[in-house]
Amino acid sequence: MANSQGVGRSAALVIGAASVGTVFEWYDFYLYASLGTVLTPVFFSGVPETTGFILVLLAFAAGFVVRPFGALLFGRLGDLWGRKNTFLVTMLLMGLSTVVVGLLPSYKQIGVAAPLALVAMRLIQGLALGGEYGGAATYVAEHAPAGKRGLYTSWIQTTATLGLFLSLLVIVATRFGLDPNGFAHLQAGDFTVSADAKKAFETWGWRIPFLVSAVLLLISMWIRLRLKESPLFQQMVEEGTASKKPLVESFLRWSNLKVVILALFGAAVGQAVVWYTGQFYALFFLEKILKVDGALTNVLVAIALVIGTPFFIFFGWLSDKIGRKPIILLGCLLAAATYFPLFNALTDAANPGLAKAEATAPVIVSADPADCSIQFDPIGKAVFDSSCDIAKSYLAKAGVPYRSVDAAAGFVALVKVGPEAIPSFRGHGMPKAELKAKREAFEKSLGALVKAQGYPAKADPAKMDKVTVVGILTLLVLYVTMVYGPIAAFLVELFPTRIRYTSMSLPYHIANGWFGGFLPFTAFALVAATGDIYFGLWYPVVAAAATVIIGFFFVKDTRKVDISA
Repeated sequence: MANSQGVGRSAALVIGAASVGTVFEWYDFYLYASLGTVLTPVFFSGVPETTGFILVLLAFAAGFVVRPFGALLFGRLGDLWGRKNTFLVTMLLMGLSTVVVGLLPSYKQIGVAAPLALVAMRLIQGLALGGEYGGAATYVAEHAPAGKRGLYTSWIQTTATLGLFLSLLVIVATRFGLDPNGFAHLQAGDFTVSADAKKAFETWGWRIPFLVSAVLLLISMWIRLRLKESPLFQQMVEEGTASKKPLVESFLRWSNLKVVILALFGAAVGQAVVWYTGQFYALFFLEKILKVDGALTNVLVAIALVIGTPFFIFFGWLSDKIGRKPIILLGCLLAAATYFPLFNALTDAANPGLAKAEATAPVIVSADPADCSIQFDPIGKAVFDSSCDIAKSYLAKAGVPYRSVDAAAGFVALVKVGPEAIPSFRGHGMPKAELKAKREAFEKSLGALVKAQGYPAKADPAKMDKVTVVGILTLLVLYVTMVYGPIAAFLVELFPTRIRYTSMSLPYHIANGWFGGFLPFTAFALVAATGDIYFGLWYPVVAAAATVIIGFFFVKDTRKVDISA
């Protein structure tokens, strides 16, 4: 059969070249996410801090918004023009746009043009990635022998995590490299850098990982130029059976569109939310919500990725033995059932001071519901001057979890911290200078109160149970490997060769681009709006549970499908 070509001596080249190139593309894409908290003051310094971070997450999500469109554009080209040629183009676009990010001026230098240029580069990256993954997965699967597609394509599945790991590795190396004694501290188990090194990284050092992408681009292009076209695609072209209208056949014919919809909601959506919760949201949760030092967060997540990554291969191999569907759905089920207790345990281990204070001196904001608004100000011009908003904006900025209690109409918000309480004030109609002075006095008093009740400004590395933190992060990564390891083989096996690139790319990128890509932004916004640091977890829990139900009843397993058709 045609798909036996490439197996043997060339198998390592096929898998290696496709995988290495995709690793570098994920490295480019995820640098932004890994540096989200650092990029906030660089590109969004004209808005409040909490709003700025939400905008950073929105810009991160912008790259995901266009991924399905990249899937349509490059998927069509891949089915018409060939797998190899298409993912060479996507790689070039990804690499160049990443290098440009490293050269962009800041908000202070060119104003609003800076975040606009950043978003433009994110959009180009999203388009490129929308075409990359489907090409690499299809290319490898079409070289794999029957009975080993799960194993072969699982190497592609490692690339997203390896790309994230590589981005963290380069970031950690840069952070510690800017400290004259950084690597000595790292070897001694001290995962923090000096104040000068931290300032240098936040000022200009963050650009280095983006510029490194130029070297990675050259290496990956050289490797992929050595590849030959997929044997199944070559056979299809020789036989004259290639699709002339892959978009029409994929999405305007119900027989195939039905499969696309089931693939999306019965597998890919659950996979996406588990992936982004287990890796990105866990990183944001540690650094932004639990106030763990950025360098330490990068190291802890990187360790978990090293431990967990081999399981992509294991679950890909296992899916060849027992099927793709059982493993994917079990991973979604475990995630939905355990996320809340796991993230609670993560708080206890990473910031025990915060966990203790929240248990012994809970913060309760009593306010008139009509006095409270959603504090999201994308242009930095809104004035939150109600008594409720003044209280909640400080608590959100300080990272202090709180619970809201409805009070009578006209009630001036009251913040209770354990046994103590402090009233807020109404700022509406106050002169700007008076409002600023009174707000500062209120925040100083409330800050002293929460500090007196044991709420830490930052997580204390000396009190952190790092072994437990790594253990929890590793378990979250294991869930990721369960849902992600078999997904490429599953999607490839659902569709015929003539429209495979197009058909499999769209559900994958809708799930990962929209449902997954918006997860960090949505979850963090839910936390900021409610004051409950765990409230954002409802997003992945509900989505993963829905996938389990839909997948169990409506989706068939695919491991025995003949993909040469």
